Amino acid sequence: MPDYLRLHADDNVVIATESLDAGRVVRVDGNPITLAGPIATGHKFAIRPIAAQSPVRKYGQPIGIARESIQPGCHVHTHNLQDQHTVAETITSTHPPAKPSPLRRSFQGYVRPDGRIGTRNYVAVLSTVNCSATVCHKIVARFDEQRMRRWPNVDGVFAASHTTGCALEYDGRKHQMIARTMAGYADHPNVGGRLIIGLGCEQNTPAYLAQHHGIVPLHAPDGRPLTRDEGVPMLTMQTEGGSQATIERGERMLEQLLDLANQATRSTADASALSIAVECGGSDGYSGITANPAIGIVSDRVVACGGTSIISETTELYGAEHLLCDRSRSPEVAQKLVDRLHWWQRYVAYYGGELNNNPSVGNKAGGLSTITEKSLGAVSKSGATALEAVYDYAERVTAKGLAVMDTPGFDPASVTGKVAGGANLVMFSTGRGSCFGCKPAPVIKVASNSELFHRMRDDMDLDAGEAISGKSIEQLGDEFFEFALRVASGEPTASERNGFGDHEFVPWTVGPTL
Repeated sequence: MPDYLRLHADDNVVIATESLDAGRVVRVDGNPITLAGPIATGHKFAIRPIAAQSPVRKYGQPIGIARESIQPGCHVHTHNLQDQHTVAETITSTHPPAKPSPLRRSFQGYVRPDGRIGTRNYVAVLSTVNCSATVCHKIVARFDEQRMRRWPNVDGVFAASHTTGCALEYDGRKHQMIARTMAGYADHPNVGGRLIIGLGCEQNTPAYLAQHHGIVPLHAPDGRPLTRDEGVPMLTMQTEGGSQATIERGERMLEQLLDLANQATRSTADASALSIAVECGGSDGYSGITANPAIGIVSDRVVACGGTSIISETTELYGAEHLLCDRSRSPEVAQKLVDRLHWWQRYVAYYGGELNNNPSVGNKAGGLSTITEKSLGAVSKSGATALEAVYDYAERVTAKGLAVMDTPGFDPASVTGKVAGGANLVMFSTGRGSCFGCKPAPVIKVASNSELFHRMRDDMDLDAGEAISGKSIEQLGDEFFEFALRVASGEPTASERNGFGDHEFVPWTVGPTL
């Protein structure tokens, strides 16, 4: 294994592949460089003199400017590097790449009445408002592992509760966002049955969900079996006679929903039905070199199959958005992306922040210095295909090919939005060791380095660190794609074996609490 990685011929920094001591001599282009101080694995050091206020380059792209002059062998990090990125105002032209050669693959999935395909078969209990959250969880708690053996074709039941639903402007932006998220989960291809529970006096009423999102309420009499053609059962605690009465009736209705969902079985489905959410969290200096590019290969393979790949975390595209803009199907698609970034700049500035407040403390400890550096690594999850569309948070993603969804960088909120948009599979890279699941979609965890993969083996599915020890990114990506097909067909992921996913429903909403 080499002492360092140089990612592009134009780079004036390289990345240490192991912890290097001060005074160590490394050779770059045959020239000896003496390290001025210790360099931790994943961190950068200069290989050429860098003048103050001049660009520092990694991936062949500027990741910021030097705060001061930096000599070869010096550590390059937050103390001597600052972000100075500017987002374009207007996009007038794009250069979308040719579509990839078609790829025909299949998996074993659940065919839903609307033709969409699920990779899992869950029953969901959703709260319209925080006031009904406890009731939802108490109903789900009655269906433990022993009891669920009665429904072998169901992967489980889960409660999707949240902190809002009231004290907001009726049909305002915040209301629209939470309702859109709920509707996306209720109508998700991985959900074979759903029960919605409210308090009764909230803004986010069943009537609103019916009017704006087509979720038709069903108030079935006790004892009458539910059918596939009826609406979604909805209960209100005030109408039912309180919390305990709602729990008792909810339990009976959930049994009926499980009976219905249990009728579903897996069958062969074309991989064009895959909608994969690509995510990174707890990133380090390797994430953009190993795990994210390998996930990008998976993204390309899914798109070649006729499926959909969704990248998000808009705040972690800042600094790399020009790469997606150039690949956009049209200037209008690219303009929508830069418009969202300008909105984010105004939004965080209102609270006295800036987009460079991301990377996190953990990201910086792992070697990432600026948001531009982080974004250049993060955007590689999108692969190399054309950007077809840009969607609002939790909006139903209907485009085939690569899409961007506007979300925060916070992983639970980001993945929640993409799953609400229809993603039936999640591929999630981490360099520091993020532990995450998101029912009803299976989450594949990809370790950016082998040390992490072995240290947190129970939480990791795939080791992208093999790219450092010799495997090509394309070989890794193809292996990861095959694993994704097996997961889509029912193979459990590490997060599923560990029982993650019950508490990661975290809708993002924008607006005041009134």
